[in-house]
Amino acid sequence: MQKRTIKDIDVNGKRVFVRVDFNVPVKDGVVTDDTRIRAAIPTIRDLAGRGAKVILASHLGRPLKEKKKAEEAGKEFDAAKFSLAPVFARFNELVEGIEEIRETRFAVNCVGAEVSEAVNALGEGDVLLLENLRLHPGEEKNDPEFAKRLAALCDIYVNDAFGTAHRAHASTEGITHFVDTCVAGLLMEKELDYLGRVLGSPERPFVAILGGAKVSDKIPVIDSLIERKVDKLLIGGAMAYTFFKANGYTIGKSLVENDMLDRAKEIEARANSAGVELLLPTDHQVVDSVDPLNSQKTIPIDFTNAGHVGLDIGIETAAIFANALKGAKTLVWNGPMGMFEEKPFDQGTIAVAKAVAEATDNGAVSIVGGGDSVAAIKQARLEDHISHISTGGGATLEFLAGDVLPGVAALNDKNEAVV
Repeated sequence: MQKRTIKDIDVNGKRVFVRVDFNVPVKDGVVTDDTRIRAAIPTIRDLAGRGAKVILASHLGRPLKEKKKAEEAGKEFDAAKFSLAPVFARFNELVEGIEEIRETRFAVNCVGAEVSEAVNALGEGDVLLLENLRLHPGEEKNDPEFAKRLAALCDIYVNDAFGTAHRAHASTEGITHFVDTCVAGLLMEKELDYLGRVLGSPERPFVAILGGAKVSDKIPVIDSLIERKVDKLLIGGAMAYTFFKANGYTIGKSLVENDMLDRAKEIEARANSAGVELLLPTDHQVVDSVDPLNSQKTIPIDFTNAGHVGLDIGIETAAIFANALKGAKTLVWNGPMGMFEEKPFDQGTIAVAKAVAEATDNGAVSIVGGGDSVAAIKQARLEDHISHISTGGGATLEFLAGDVLPGVAALNDKNEAVV
């Protein structure tokens, strides 16, 4: 997927609208994870350094959905919780000392006369962050009139928000109908490059690790990976129990999708037919549903009884999965191996994180996506041992499934002339 990027265009003196993904966790007015902000800085720095007047736009949460809930409950809606002001404060801290960025400002809206005035006041190298796009109904509805108002602020459009590229919203798709030059930022380019390798010609052996709660969430990705003949497919997390039950195992009270049992057997049959080695856990950490706080233990899958609840892969499985990664040249990991947010059931996910990092150090190209998978990499302080940590959640899964992402499709192709 060859898309034009900011490297292909002249931005000097131009008003450049950059769709970033600053949808970060904020607690008590403080950003608690600034990964996505940091990821956007190279693009912002490059544009500012080449004389652009940079306009940043992002969403934060789902304010209109929360407003509706509050109204239905007869409560007052607190719009301040969805302001990007705390994000702007953290952004300022991160860019302090970057000489390419001259001044930073914050607009209290994302459209309107006051915003237009703020944009007109920008000098070359200045950066203006607009207020939360989703405070306007037109954003998620992809309303053409709202998109046109956003487009009026700029000469050039840049999408650097891969995490929202699977949504056809006003700031990701609609705006491109009213701006001639629409290109990818450096982060978007990096995402498309790494994920494109998986869909194109991955160096082999190619190993994929999938986890999480539901098989149904991952079916398109599993189908795509088998179709592209991944060499090994490792499945952990709660989704593994659907495969176990489909094969007649007792899974106790572990999470299962009963309507996916036939589909699980189909997946196994397709993998076998395609010569894909599909690995499932051999042991797991369980608790007794009667006494969950004091009954944690690791047992073989075969020993599971009606009262057990599986919450993580076991030590043996972690070792088998780590061994399966040895010699890999391409690795994709999305989804935790267990109930990662609760200790000690984070052990399996952390073990996989370490194995992926080791494989990367030994020459593999590794791509990690999904909140808990990325959190495990960070918790183990292994960020520098991963080739690419994807900022996309749903976008990453949809891309790997082979779906067209509206926010990517809307950008100028390499062979398309731009102004």
